Amino acid sequence: MFWLTLLCLASLFFPAYATPIFVLNSLSGSVSVLDPLSWQETKRISTGKEPHHLYLTPDEKSVIVANAASDSLTFIDPRTAEVQRTLKGILDPYQLRFSPDMKWFVTAANRLNHVDIYRWDGSALTLAKRLATSKTPSHLWIDSKSTTVYATMQDSDELVAIDLPTQTLKWRRKTGALPADVFGTPDDKFLLIGLTGGDGVEVYDLSAGQAQFVKLIKTGEGAHAFRAVGDKRHVYVSNRVANSISKIDHQTLAVVESFAAPGGPDCLELSADGRWLYVASRWAGKLSVIDTQTRRLVRQVRVGKSPHGVWTLDHAPRQ
Repeated sequence: MFWLTLLCLASLFFPAYATPIFVLNSLSGSVSVLDPLSWQETKRISTGKEPHHLYLTPDEKSVIVANAASDSLTFIDPRTAEVQRTLKGILDPYQLRFSPDMKWFVTAANRLNHVDIYRWDGSALTLAKRLATSKTPSHLWIDSKSTTVYATMQDSDELVAIDLPTQTLKWRRKTGALPADVFGTPDDKFLLIGLTGGDGVEVYDLSAGQAQFVKLIKTGEGAHAFRAVGDKRHVYVSNRVANSISKIDHQTLAVVESFAAPGGPDCLELSADGRWLYVASRWAGKLSVIDTQTRRLVRQVRVGKSPHGVWTLDHAPRQ
């Protein structure tokens, strides 16, 4: 009875999931695999140089780690954390994303200034088009109809739109300083862009075709990465310089909540019940766990150097 009571109490404070949490260590060239019950690092997987972002395959059988400086992708079983295969010859995959219709795989080449569009047949990638862009492609978003790829250009302060079926450039427009992550609302009406060189999130209206600037939502210095709350109305954004997280209502286009997040918060992941926010504290070399109900930091776990991407299979919806 004692142990059952203890287990019940523990479940109130810690996520009761068995599937691991993956944290990419960009400067260590590795992935930390964390057990969300014991909060121990159970293993560290060597990948390639500079793993920055990761994404789940459409069949949910692999999580793909993009190793930008090694020109490779590492496929890992999201349940067992076993390496399945390494795919080489993918040039500078800094950021990556599958289209909603599961037919296309897109990468942003951060150091080589291009966006690659691959056809995906369920297991193999075939390059359809390599598009030269502007300086330092950063993050990607694909609309719900799988027709348009939006890519931010970090060092030329631009947003680029690419027609996915024809793999051609549709338009480009200037943004604020150092645009990073990009997030589209579920109705495809608005696009949100985090300004790492500024103090907020730019909002663009896409309903007229080419993006029209709407407003700047002040969040905090170094606005960077987004993570949807899962209710199709709110999204979190990390403010890397301000050491904070802001919650935005993308129907009213306003901040509804803000709380502290230490160590240069970067990428975010959210537990399936929405209770626990997993934050890559990039400058601290830790994964930070924040209780979204109390808005307090409850735990930090030491990982590798410059943790960036964070992901788990047991997550809240992406919209």
